[in-house]
Amino acid sequence: MNSETSESISTMNAMNGPDGGAGLNGNVVHRVAQKAHETVDKLEQTVSTGSEKVMSMQEEYGAYAREQIKMHPLSTVAGAFALGLLLGKILR
Repeated sequence: MNSETSESISTMNAMNGPDGGAGLNGNVVHRVAQKAHETVDKLEQTVSTGSEKVMSMQEEYGAYAREQIKMHPLSTVAGAFALGLLLGKILR
């Protein structure tokens, strides 16, 4: 749980009174809020690792593409030209 989570839970408890909540409902709200924050933290970690994987794949395939273009410049230009003509015909 991060500091923002702790602060928001403390604020909720302060608003509900000195006993930490309005009886059973206060405890339920507190538990639900805590679970929601834990879930958001887990989701943040998952997205972060997924983002790192995508970045490494982009670097790998980018290097591969640059290598292929250097090895076959004429066929690359011809392929790009043909693709441009095809897309131009389709999009008209």
